[in-house]
Amino acid sequence: MFVKLTMHGFGLFAARQALPFLSWKSKVNAKTLRADLIAALTGAVIVLPQGVAFAMIAGLPPQYGLYTAIVTPIIAALFGSSWHLVSGPTTAISIVVFSTISHHAEPGTPEFISLVLTLTFMAGVYQLVFGLARLGKLVNFVSHSVIIGFTAGAAILIITSQMKNILGVSVARGESFLHTWMEIFTKAPHLNTYVLAISLATLGLAILFKLKWARSPYMLLAMVGGSLLSLFLDGPAHGVQLVGEIPAHLPPLSAPDFSFVTLRKLAPEAFAVALLGLIEAVSIGRSIATKTHQRIDSNQEFTGQGLSNIVGSFFSSYAGSGSFTRSGVNYEAGAQTPIAAILAAVFLAAILLLVAPLTAYLPIPAMAGIILLVGYRLVDFQQIRTILRVSKSETSVLMVTFLATLLLNLEFAIYAGVLLSLMLYLNRTAKPRIYSIIPCPDSMPRRFVPVSPISTRRCPQLDILEINGAMFFGSVDSIARRMNAIHGIDPSYRHVLLVADSIAEIDISGAELLVEEAEKWREWGGALYICGLRIEDKMFLKRGGYLDIIGRENIFLSKKQAIPVILKRLDTNRCETCSKRIYVECPGEIESSPDVSVKPAA
Repeated sequence: MFVKLTMHGFGLFAARQALPFLSWKSKVNAKTLRADLIAALTGAVIVLPQGVAFAMIAGLPPQYGLYTAIVTPIIAALFGSSWHLVSGPTTAISIVVFSTISHHAEPGTPEFISLVLTLTFMAGVYQLVFGLARLGKLVNFVSHSVIIGFTAGAAILIITSQMKNILGVSVARGESFLHTWMEIFTKAPHLNTYVLAISLATLGLAILFKLKWARSPYMLLAMVGGSLLSLFLDGPAHGVQLVGEIPAHLPPLSAPDFSFVTLRKLAPEAFAVALLGLIEAVSIGRSIATKTHQRIDSNQEFTGQGLSNIVGSFFSSYAGSGSFTRSGVNYEAGAQTPIAAILAAVFLAAILLLVAPLTAYLPIPAMAGIILLVGYRLVDFQQIRTILRVSKSETSVLMVTFLATLLLNLEFAIYAGVLLSLMLYLNRTAKPRIYSIIPCPDSMPRRFVPVSPISTRRCPQLDILEINGAMFFGSVDSIARRMNAIHGIDPSYRHVLLVADSIAEIDISGAELLVEEAEKWREWGGALYICGLRIEDKMFLKRGGYLDIIGRENIFLSKKQAIPVILKRLDTNRCETCSKRIYVECPGEIESSPDVSVKPAA
């Protein structure tokens, strides 16, 4: 009976891992459906103009943005872990898709669309493999500054790409960021005033509606206003181009190009798209989960995003990810379950069938005005100011990613930011915090506080070092230099006690360092002592024979056990004339001076 129950429980767990919607389907009831219905209607109206705008950013016909907003969120909602994350086309992914594929084909052409679908499929495969391999924690090692810097750079690139549609001038595709702006400035005197008027009017209306009615579909209303202005001015007769009618049908079937040449050509770019999409999705899901107290499973989110892109590539959808705007609106509108994201996609499909013919009257300058606002809102000015103010290392990550986004290939910019953030992380790991500590005379029970390595408050013969971090191959050099500095600053120090309570891990390099230091301090007429070793570290040192070389008599459970024993091994003549007496175990009374330096060691 017990075995049957265990097997049943394991089977249920496995089923929920493979089909995560089983874990929340029981939460769906009449009340949640009503709330999800309202949120879905709001989301469908909001994503309509966004989908068209994002497709134009990606260099695709407008309908592909809507197809992506229909297919991707359904699969991601069913197989992801977040209850409020809404996937679909995003600004950052769109600009990467355009930048990547425009080097291989002319935007908007059948070849371009085929390569985009292949890129989407490959990115989805990468994401699915990451999820199945349980690599979700990798996102934790990517600095948030990478996304902030990349997004800010992408926003400027988006604005740059739309300047030709804002001004009504022709700009060659594929030029670098600097050359593009040089060409824009050169041709600016020949701008089309009708095009400029429509684009600026649409932008102004969007800002006005956003400020006055924040919850309104302000982008959609502004596009309607821009279209009416174009009709009033007879825009097409004055060089104003129209988007054209979107096909009024559901996402058609499609087939990526699976030729070996194409797969090999797009493999590096697909990896960059996959990585960016995963970081976006997990970051957005976690930010909303902090409000809902939901636990986000990064591995499951990887799987959901991967499946959504794989399936989407066979239904005329390009690479998508979690959308901060739509996810935030979904949560604020009262969504209770992932049903809201699914219903929003269904409503969008219905809207597409009804209003698709009206896009024939939508002017491209109006869309450009909306895209300008999208680009501006993409820049997180508050986060950028905070990063610049509080952290030099994160500022360097931000600036490198930002400049690489503007001046280099976008996929390389992502790699550069991620690589630099990992290097800074490893650098911090390789420099654990090491403090000289002494007992605080006014604390009861006794408490130890950090002091400067040159503080005169320390015991003249014994220095106690507390190490916070891992003692591994990357940090042994930093730890060795700090320990050697004790004897180098004052050769009278012959004894050192390492407090290992906060040592996260000791590897072979760390163990060999302890042996070298133990032999060195013995040569100087003293000893190296260790207290607070974790059981697993102590067993590791014992198995390797390191414990015998260090000396089992020099290993203690705690500072309380170690200090009395060590004090008996010090030079008693110096102890008799010492005026410090900072330990309760010292002969005579403890000096009670209130001015204890608490400056941590460098």
